Amino acid sequence: MAIQTVMVIGAGQMGSGIAQVAAAAGLNVLLHDNAEASLHQGISRLTKSLGRSVEKGKLAEEQKTSILARIVPCARLDQAAQADLVIEAIIESMEHKTTLFKRLDDLCRPQAILATNTSSLPITEIAAVTGRPSQVIGMHFMNPVPVMPLVEIIRGLETSNEVFGQIRDLAERMGKTPVEVNDFPGFVSNRVLMPMINEAIYTVYEGVAAPEAVDKVMKLGMNHPMGPLELADFIGLDTCLSIMEILHHGFGDSKYRPCPLLRKYVKAGRLGRKTGRGFYTYDSSL
Repeated sequence: MAIQTVMVIGAGQMGSGIAQVAAAAGLNVLLHDNAEASLHQGISRLTKSLGRSVEKGKLAEEQKTSILARIVPCARLDQAAQADLVIEAIIESMEHKTTLFKRLDDLCRPQAILATNTSSLPITEIAAVTGRPSQVIGMHFMNPVPVMPLVEIIRGLETSNEVFGQIRDLAERMGKTPVEVNDFPGFVSNRVLMPMINEAIYTVYEGVAAPEAVDKVMKLGMNHPMGPLELADFIGLDTCLSIMEILHHGFGDSKYRPCPLLRKYVKAGRLGRKTGRGFYTYDSSL
């Protein structure tokens, strides 16, 4: 089956980015979100992203127009029946994802592939709620999607070789570098990254150094482009906490215990860039 039409579910930062790269690869894209406001924001976000590429000379105005023409915002989930592939990019919650995948299993054509952009949850468990576990796969894009070249591709226990090959080829068509990863909590990216971020938060919590000093050490001493606390603010502290909880629960190892300061900031609504304040303060007008 040739993949020609993709539905992306969730018009947030990840979903809109996935929609953009899929359309740029010549695919027809249905962008869905339950919230009409979020759907409009997603279209606006990717339009601005394409506009920046035009300004930088990386994209012609005609290409921008052509890409936008291939993205259709849709308010109804049942339009998934038109898709060859559905890529889910909603909240990182097993309950929400399994509920969605049950509905998609009923709505989608029998041959359609269901992919999840989960950054840490087990693919096998998500696939198990459907009647097509061989056609369920993980397709974990990095943020920001139009810029970052990596896609982790994760097989569930039942994922077929044919589906894996189709998704690997599709990722390459989107201009990404696919890397096969086994189905373990956090895969590779977040299993390595999040404990580092969590440990950086512990150094602030324990008074070892101020956030600026922690980030400066990692940028100047380890040649990281962003410090771990700056990166945590960019990702969202609520997302960081959610992934650490998944790692802690999945492995049952205390080394993955979320730092109490991370929990405190999330409870206080200090989630990073998206709320204007995390470990740093941001200008909300930017």
